[in-house]
Amino acid sequence: MRNFKELKIWQKDFEIAVNTYRLIQSLPVLERFGIIQQIMSAAVSVPSNIAEGSSRTSEKIAGDLLRFR
Repeated sequence: MRNFKELKIWQKDFEIAVNTYRLIQSLPVLERFGIIQQIMSAAVSVPSNIAEGSSRTSEKIAGDLLRFR
């Protein structure tokens, strides 16, 4: 199994997710609703899919996780 935390793409995407959460926390409370939840989910989705794909033994399944989510 590959260590996904060593992948440069995961590191970059994780950094984006952290920065997204920080930006959202800096917004006034009333501006945090609506689309904000969707943005937060999307920010976490990419590094999560990379981590899941890197744990797959099948290259096809790993590739599918990275392409289609």
